[in-house]
Amino acid sequence: MRLMFTLIMVTLLTACQSAYYEAAEQVGYDKREIMVDRVEASREAQQEAEEQFQSALEQLSLLVNFDGGDLEDIYDDMRDEYENSERAADEVRARIKSIEDVAEALFDEWQGEIEEYSSSRLQRDSQAKLRETRKRYDSMLAALHRSEAKMDPVLAALKDNVLYLKHNLNARAVSSLKVEFTSLENDIDILIQEMRKAIASSDAFIASMQ
Repeated sequence: MRLMFTLIMVTLLTACQSAYYEAAEQVGYDKREIMVDRVEASREAQQEAEEQFQSALEQLSLLVNFDGGDLEDIYDDMRDEYENSERAADEVRARIKSIEDVAEALFDEWQGEIEEYSSSRLQRDSQAKLRETRKRYDSMLAALHRSEAKMDPVLAALKDNVLYLKHNLNARAVSSLKVEFTSLENDIDILIQEMRKAIASSDAFIASMQ
């Protein structure tokens, strides 16, 4: 039953995507344009996520350097930063998935149309362009997935810090988090580096499609 339900949902989602692409093409908005727009949206999500993780790191730095004041307020801010980071990560994941959806549709359509050529020269040229585009796309997608994968350990560490503080809201608990801070700081630095690579790869792909 579970497998059947999954298959039904996949079929429905595929049908919805197909209907969307068909409707878009009827108003002159083809899959290539949709793909470029989705890569641009993914790039923006990466940039926003980068800023958010930086903000979370800054808030955690304030926390571990706590030197008096209202610890409850600092904890609330840290919890908000974690929740915002989680939402930013979800947005990045969703944008990547949307790119994969349209890419599959675009490449399938392109390959199908190659078979329709009567000119062997034009057919070879189109096939070569498809291979080049797929290669650039695969390179970009790999960069996006590397960035995506680096978010998980950072989110897990942020969550651990928030949960620990929730049940140990005192100066001693804050002091114990200093041990974790250096490792988390390093993880966020690595994440941001991967995000910037993903953004650069997205820029290169967009330029190649225009």
